[in-house]
Amino acid sequence: MQALSKLARINLMRIGIFDPYLDDLGGGEKYMMTIAECLLKNHSVDIFWDNENDLKNLLKRFPLDLANVRIVKNIFNPQTSTLKRLIETKKYDAIIFLSDGSLPLVLSKKLFIHIQQPLESMQSKGILDRIKISRVNQFFCNSEYTKTFIDKKFHLKTSILYPPVSLFPKDLKKENIILHVGRFRIKNIKNDDYKKQSVMINAFKEMVTKGLKDWKFVLAVSVQDKDKDTFEAMKKTASGFPIEFLINKNNDELWETYSKAKIYWHASGFGEDLEKNPEFAEHFGISTVEAMGSGAVPVVINAGGQREIVSEGVNGFLWDTIDQLQSKTLKLISDKEMLIKLSKQAVESSKRFSKEKFYQNVNDVISK
Repeated sequence: MQALSKLARINLMRIGIFDPYLDDLGGGEKYMMTIAECLLKNHSVDIFWDNENDLKNLLKRFPLDLANVRIVKNIFNPQTSTLKRLIETKKYDAIIFLSDGSLPLVLSKKLFIHIQQPLESMQSKGILDRIKISRVNQFFCNSEYTKTFIDKKFHLKTSILYPPVSLFPKDLKKENIILHVGRFRIKNIKNDDYKKQSVMINAFKEMVTKGLKDWKFVLAVSVQDKDKDTFEAMKKTASGFPIEFLINKNNDELWETYSKAKIYWHASGFGEDLEKNPEFAEHFGISTVEAMGSGAVPVVINAGGQREIVSEGVNGFLWDTIDQLQSKTLKLISDKEMLIKLSKQAVESSKRFSKEKFYQNVNDVISK
């Protein structure tokens, strides 16, 4: 025991983590804070941020244990001088930085850059940029979709660290529910309907108009105060149809809904020029994996990271047009044996993205 304690002290690292979107409360922030949770088991972890309440709000939404994390002054804000940043970062064994296209100049022993979406631009051309890149131990992305774009556009060598998906399915009787889970809007994406929720509402309304009975469409969405008026306008378009909205539900409530749903819909990227704006597609698709883990069969757009999660006809369906979305959904509704078969396979497939595997991969990255 004494030898093990000594070994633990030797391996202890001081690690700093920075996520410029920490107040956004989305899947990307869950990703970064799960890295923190993982590393806290063996290391000291600081989060560079100025508003501790943002982290508290994140923890209300996601089941993370960050009791021992430290919130320290955000040295990556524009008000901090380069000299001050260099002095502070020299204290760290490693810094993990979520890039929005910028690259930090730091003096930590190790530097890891996470990229979680296709970026329009990145600091990679000037002499100083090349110096910054030379200081990076590893670039890592959240999906093959993101990696392929970043590697090609910016000529970087990246690895993939798939997001962790904590699965908490409940043993509840399935109901005739088609489910969608997602934020209503996202401030760092310049798209008024990034998740294409209005598109899915209209598709379901058309199915009901053409004769679909005894099914309902449930949208579990998080809505920020600044978006409430726009959300209410969209909500009114569903009036008179079997469409329900679950707003800002906690993790436990979400899993109850996941567990009741038979089918899961996702449409981010539909109707967009993804060659021009690849960031409009889902970069990975955590909610799709969560739905699969609860036994809901995904019928999701054939774009972005969804193609890495769903195998056509094996654990769900992919679609390119609204007609395909509707017809493949109706196929599942009418064929109960197929629905059950794909549901079981969806659950099995979801295990690829377990938190345990993520922990192992994070530790492998940090040890390089």
